[in-house]
Amino acid sequence: MSNAYKDHLGRPLIAVTGMGVITSLGQGIEDNWKALTSGVSGIHKIERFPTEGLNTRISGTVDFIAVPAQNAVERSYAFARETTLEALAQAGINGDFNGPLFLAAPPIEPEWSARFELADRAGPSVRPGDAYDRFLAAMRERADPVFHEAVMFGSISERLADRFGTRGLPVTLSTACASGATAIQLGVEAIRQGRTDRALTVATDGSVSAEALIRFALLSALSTQNDPPEKASKPFTKDRDGFVIAEGAATLVLESLEAAIARGARVYGILRGCGEKADLFHRTRSSPDGGPAIATIRAALADAGIDESGIGYINAHGTSTPENDKMEYHAMSAVFGDGLPQIAVSSNKSMIGHTLTAAGAVEAVFSLQTILTGTLPPTINYLNPDPAIVLDVVPNVKRDKQVSAVLSNSFGFGGQNASLVMAAEPA
Repeated sequence: MSNAYKDHLGRPLIAVTGMGVITSLGQGIEDNWKALTSGVSGIHKIERFPTEGLNTRISGTVDFIAVPAQNAVERSYAFARETTLEALAQAGINGDFNGPLFLAAPPIEPEWSARFELADRAGPSVRPGDAYDRFLAAMRERADPVFHEAVMFGSISERLADRFGTRGLPVTLSTACASGATAIQLGVEAIRQGRTDRALTVATDGSVSAEALIRFALLSALSTQNDPPEKASKPFTKDRDGFVIAEGAATLVLESLEAAIARGARVYGILRGCGEKADLFHRTRSSPDGGPAIATIRAALADAGIDESGIGYINAHGTSTPENDKMEYHAMSAVFGDGLPQIAVSSNKSMIGHTLTAAGAVEAVFSLQTILTGTLPPTINYLNPDPAIVLDVVPNVKRDKQVSAVLSNSFGFGGQNASLVMAAEPA
């Protein structure tokens, strides 16, 4: 292999040759990028299920793709299928993919309404009133393959593998909000290790439901600023009060740069580095001192073979929660020091909400778009700056600036942290 195709450690350079994305802003890269850089919000009032009595009544749901309303697995699969179709078309790959599939998918459980409906099928031997036991008994007594697939998030990858002709056992993973970035990291590592020349990396989340909303609300994690919905997500501001739960998906086709060029593929960017660190601080909270996040960013930079001065833009995790935004700021400050105020740092979540399992991949696509177009998407709703967080957040309006390398952060519930470094194609 020519040195032109290798990184600083002699490993294959990883090219991105195809991308696809769906968020509450729309379907496809073109529509999403136009809306995102125009400062448009996809957050809206929830219509999918009743929200009366709930403190949070807004979301970034994807309602323009027709699937059964209460089937989160079917929604997640549909989003993944559509973004993969877009990515493969962009990559110019027809027929079987002939590479491994790494899928980030939400750990979906059946809705309680579905559990009760199925439980009613159980025989009289099950004690009345014990709904969960009746549910299990019904599953044992009367197998229901359709229902079983509807609640098995592992079935998403199997269906994608069959549809797109991937090779080997598809990998399904869930590392909370870092999942999308982790799926990309697995694809990068598979190519670097010489196990394949290409990998299909997909992240999807269609799991917004009343139960999901209630669970996050009980953790005091969601914004309750319902009116107007588009103003609720306000990362790094003084009056931020929680994230806005959302849906979406993204697919990236990864190939060794040598293989991509050999087949005449267009290269949209290079995955230069990946960093991942776990945090043992708490089941849902990240360590307030930012230690694991700091280590994650530094690991990504080291893996990419660049120092802090090489980063021209940071796509922040930026959830709009009081604690997480503060932690991320301290982590970035520890790594970039006095240089941080000169680096633009914006949050896509101010417009699309938090797509949870899909977030890392969705934001990787937008980071690559930043490099390709020379446009920095804004952080909208930035009207009341937090004096304790001194950042150039590209407030409210996009900015034209050519950057050659982007850091994208994904810091998840339970301390699952991942950062990616993406760069322009080598000259």
